[in-house]
Amino acid sequence: MIRFERLTKRYGSLTAVADLSLEVRGGEVYALLGPNGAGKTTALRCLASLLAPTSGTTWVDGVCTQDDPVGVRRRLAFLAASMGLYERLSATELVQYFGQLHGLEGDRLDERVEAMIELFGIESFRDRLCGRLSTGQRQRVSLARALVHDPPALILDEPTIGLDVLSGQTIYEFIDRERARGKAVLFSTHQMDEVDLLADRVGVLRAGRLVAEGSPQSVVADTGEASLARAFLSLVQQPEQGVGS
Repeated sequence: MIRFERLTKRYGSLTAVADLSLEVRGGEVYALLGPNGAGKTTALRCLASLLAPTSGTTWVDGVCTQDDPVGVRRRLAFLAASMGLYERLSATELVQYFGQLHGLEGDRLDERVEAMIELFGIESFRDRLCGRLSTGQRQRVSLARALVHDPPALILDEPTIGLDVLSGQTIYEFIDRERARGKAVLFSTHQMDEVDLLADRVGVLRAGRLVAEGSPQSVVADTGEASLARAFLSLVQQPEQGVGS
């Protein structure tokens, strides 16, 4: 469903991602882990066609990002913490607008907008301008915007950032439900408790390279550490030669 094939992205002499290959199957939640600067966001942006790779390819639902970026965008939801909202649109108007961009119209558009508003608890501020929303409210609207067209693949870059515990729980339940519906979910996070709770498999990036992959339990076992957090620290603190962060 989601596939990276030897993806490399360089900025001059700096290699942000090096020869990355991994696959996320339908009905699977995959957590991509790494310290700041490890290449997680760069890899996700290449997958979503927001960045062009130096070499290698990425695929979503059988469509190559480099050959058909528009087709890939129709098949995925991409949420990035750095993506802004149109501040002069209300929350409802923003979700409607992105639904229209994805080809939704009429009753189907209305149904999906209302479903997103209910799912992410937007009702109480649905008519408020996005420029007047709190950080947590903006994150909920960003999720609704990204998911309104109900795609088969979800790419979530730190989806619970800025959310309180109850709002975070809503996201966890949503991810569980989408996995049960057969969606492929690839997400990045710095919260190891989220990984323990959600992930079927994890991949750990260090200086742009995939240095470990497997179930959370197998990664812990392979490092001989007592927890995923300690295993992660052990993996990312090892020296890496020849690749920039």
